[in-house]
This record gives sequence, structure tokens and C-alpha cells, in this order.
Amino acid sequence: MTNLAMLFVCLAAGMILRAGNRLPENAPATINGFIINVGLPALILANLHDLQISTALIWPVLMPWLLFALGLLTFLGIARMLHFSRPITGALILTAGLGNTAVVGLPMIEAFYGPKQLATGILIDQLGTYLVLSTAGITVACLFSSGSASPREIARKVVTFPPLVALVLALLTITLPYPAWLAGLFERLGETLTPLALVSVGLQLRLGQLRGCYMPLSLGLAFKLILGPALIALLYLGILGKGGQMMQVTLFEAAMGPQIGGAVVAMQYGFNPALITLMVGIGITLSFVTLPLWNLALTPY
Repeated sequence: MTNLAMLFVCLAAGMILRAGNRLPENAPATINGFIINVGLPALILANLHDLQISTALIWPVLMPWLLFALGLLTFLGIARMLHFSRPITGALILTAGLGNTAVVGLPMIEAFYGPKQLATGILIDQLGTYLVLSTAGITVACLFSSGSASPREIARKVVTFPPLVALVLALLTITLPYPAWLAGLFERLGETLTPLALVSVGLQLRLGQLRGCYMPLSLGLAFKLILGPALIALLYLGILGKGGQMMQVTLFEAAMGPQIGGAVVAMQYGFNPALITLMVGIGITLSFVTLPLWNLALTPY
């Protein structure tokens, strides 16, 4: 549970640094820029390179795509009914539509299902969650940001998005062994993502801003922790008749709290920072209560 303890330590560190005015106001933007351009690409290059891919894994890999599509449709409908602004809508899609399938997901899979199931979690994370973020996620960020972007500009931002470039490179070189020094470099740089992202969230997390975020925050967390995974479970278990431990792990991953990478992208594009940080900070904390309940619900399958 060392990784889980690190989540709260880094989050608290960011809050303490902000309270003591130890870092400049633009520190989160600088940290987020490093994450997107260095930390996240390195993590993808380190983890995707050694994955064993087979057609049997199509349903686990497809899950984050379905979850993001459900989140997109859900929050577009809610935004129209409740007249949410574009920054709030974009923030909800990018945080509630993407699960924390690595930082929280992998330690929780190991704790509940054992280390043999980690491969499924890594595939879901790398070919699912991060590929969604690098394509559909960055497209949503462009469309909902304050500035207007042409289709050509959106396409340019997608194909030059550093994590997507890293993902393509990792797939193209998957049969080529990395030199030991290069593998170690990618691993070390990738390890910076989680602590830096959580410090960045902590620097911007202000619980006093809850009052202005009750409605979108409640809806976002309800979708991410309950409704979204329930709809995926209905599709996989009820309609498609899938079962077994791989499906349990897949649905367990669907129930993870909001993804940190999606939050970082949302903040980079100027979406509602109070809502984003509350979604991540409160969502990850609540997931430690909801995930054991999901594990119990999935056990019969």
C-alpha cells in the first residue's frame, strides 16, 4: 500500500506548499507542462514496450473508450439541461470520463486480485486510458477550451500531443529491446508523473471552493464512481455475457476514481480549476470506499 500512501502524502504536500506560499503562483502550470511533455511520455515508453498483446484482450482495452463515450454523452446532456459552462462541461468529461487505471488502479488490482492480474490492468491503462486521453481527450479539450480551434488545428494538436507520439513510438519499437540505460531513464522519468501531478493538484485544491461546485462535483463523482462502471458492467455482464476474473478486473478498473492525466490536460486548457482539483482529490479518496464494494459486487461473476 506504499503507492496509496504516496497519493495522500503528495496531495498534502501540495496543499502545505500553497498554504506556506513556498512556490510561485504559476508553479502548477510549470509542473503540468513537465508532466505532459516529459513524465507521461516516459511512462508510456517504459510500460508499453514490454506488453504482450493478444486479441483476447480486446474487451478490457475497449472499456476506457466506452467509458469515455458514455461520459461524453452524459455530460453533454446534463450541460444542456443545467446550462453548465463550457469549462465545467469539459472538466467533467476529462475527469469523470477517464479512470485512474494506473496510479490507483494497479495497486488496487494487486491488493484484490493478485499480481498475476496486473498485466490486464497495464493494458487497460496504456492501450485504453492513455490512448483515449491522447486522441479523444485532447480533441474534447480543444473543442471546449475558450479559444476556437479549426478541425485542422485540432488534428495538429492531436498528432503532436507528446503522449500520443510516445505511444506510437513504443508500439513501433515493441520488438526492439531497449538498452538498459534507456529503459532505466524512461522508468525514472515516468515515476515523476504521480508525485508531481498530485503536488500540482494539491497546490490548487481549495476545499473552501466546494460551495460553488456542489452540483457539477456531485454529478461527476456519481458518474465516475457509480453510474459509469454500472453501465459498463450491464453491457459486459448482462448484454454480452462476459465473465471470469479478467472481466472482474476490467470492471474494477472502470470504477476507479478520476484520472490524474485527464485532470492535468483539463487544467492546461484552462477549464474550471476548482472543479478539476476537487474531482481528483475527493474522487480518489471516495474510491477507497467504493472500490471494495465493487469488488464484492463483481465476485459472483
